[in-house]
Amino acid sequence: MIGSSPRLMLVTCILAGLSFLSVAHADSLSQSMSRKPVIDHWTTERIKGATPRDFVIDHRGLGYLKEKNGNLKPHGHQLEAIEPVTITPRGKPSSSNNDTVPPAISNMDPSQGSMIDAAYTFSAVISDDSGLKSVVFVIEFPSGATQSFTPARSGDTWSVGLQGFTNGEWRWWVVAKDFGAKGGNTAMSAMVEFSVGSGSSGDGGESSDTITNSAWSLGGVVQTAAGRIYFEMPTNKRRKRWSGYVCSGTVVDGVAGRSIILTAAHCVYDDVSKAFARNVMFIPNQAATTGAGTDLNCGNDPLGCWSVSYGVVDTDWTTRTFPENVAWDYAFYVVDDNDDEVYAGSGVSGDVLDLATNPMAMQFASPSVDDGEAGKVSLDFTHALGYSLSDDPSFMYCAEDMTTEGTENWWLPNCGLSGGASGGPWVQPMHDGTGDGPVVSVNSWGYTTEPGMAGPRLNGTTASCIFSYAVTNSDSVPTVDGEAGVVLSNCP
Repeated sequence: MIGSSPRLMLVTCILAGLSFLSVAHADSLSQSMSRKPVIDHWTTERIKGATPRDFVIDHRGLGYLKEKNGNLKPHGHQLEAIEPVTITPRGKPSSSNNDTVPPAISNMDPSQGSMIDAAYTFSAVISDDSGLKSVVFVIEFPSGATQSFTPARSGDTWSVGLQGFTNGEWRWWVVAKDFGAKGGNTAMSAMVEFSVGSGSSGDGGESSDTITNSAWSLGGVVQTAAGRIYFEMPTNKRRKRWSGYVCSGTVVDGVAGRSIILTAAHCVYDDVSKAFARNVMFIPNQAATTGAGTDLNCGNDPLGCWSVSYGVVDTDWTTRTFPENVAWDYAFYVVDDNDDEVYAGSGVSGDVLDLATNPMAMQFASPSVDDGEAGKVSLDFTHALGYSLSDDPSFMYCAEDMTTEGTENWWLPNCGLSGGASGGPWVQPMHDGTGDGPVVSVNSWGYTTEPGMAGPRLNGTTASCIFSYAVTNSDSVPTVDGEAGVVLSNCP
């Protein structure tokens, strides 16, 4: 379980003498699945049907998959994400239950036009003759995205403490439902506008340099190296039905004969159905497409579309279930540079991914964290980037001082990247002139109750071992759907 409660140079290690466990034996890398059918598989309907592989944790520490419509789907359990706050009515409703009057909402704090700091307790007075069945506070970010929070009750006053607000114009409102007739009466308050003018996030880091969620406009190495990943995972262990998903990934320094894509483990292997992804397609630099967004025309993407041979993950990701395995949420896809059908498009000469892009260096040494300075001048100022599906085809990013979340994760407390950015790179430091820098983590997960993005530690973990295997493996790898990958169990 996560070690704390929810809250709103290049070093490469090539390890010799290790014994790695491959999950099966089949065709060699150069003989693995034909990649052209993978690219052809992604029709317009399948692309539109793909949903972000967006993992979140609720206030109870339970994991959920946040779907495209914002619904939270239980992951590895059957408990609903938002348990209604049920209150015993002051006067027990009569058996006729003829109440048709919705709850009364008043005294909202912050009120219209208020200015708050980065942390604030939201409250409202809510009452109803037949009792309240549920109360939800809805916060709208400056970007227009929303998050819902379940407040606690004291008498008629409902409140919840939130933190992580960043400078800008925000709105909030209350939705309350009672035990009235025909399933209850629902009331929604007016939308209340408020401003944030904070000098501190409460985590020791926010400054005027903090970016919560914005389109990346500097181009450079990171824009060509990073891309969108489409893939499918089974809906259950029987692997009869598969669903389409979307994540992000980054081409990193590898070796001749193959290209390596860094991403999150939850974008490679499903820890509930116990299967590797299938029909995996990578689209680098999609932000520069001449199309209107993601479509099935690889020719209008400057670097085209690429398919992968297999994935590599740590055994601790596969044998545990999110969020118990967040410490191992890093993985790699391997692309066969010798396969003539690995690429589809018109803007690249040659079928070698890491020559068509500008691969980024990975850093397995400890990055800077909580250095006490704020903003761009600080050593721990970190950029997290990815292809949020809601902003298709833009390449989005957040940037701020990096801290920790528990003992297992790095944390960007104000990051507002949305679904589809999972697996995108964390860069520290980012060189503005080149759009380059060492990759120190990937977008991993967030909370249902507050902004923020967690990333796994690559230093002091098995990440360098997993990377080394992806670079050097010459063992055969399965091609059967759900088995196209390697689980490593002998990494130190």
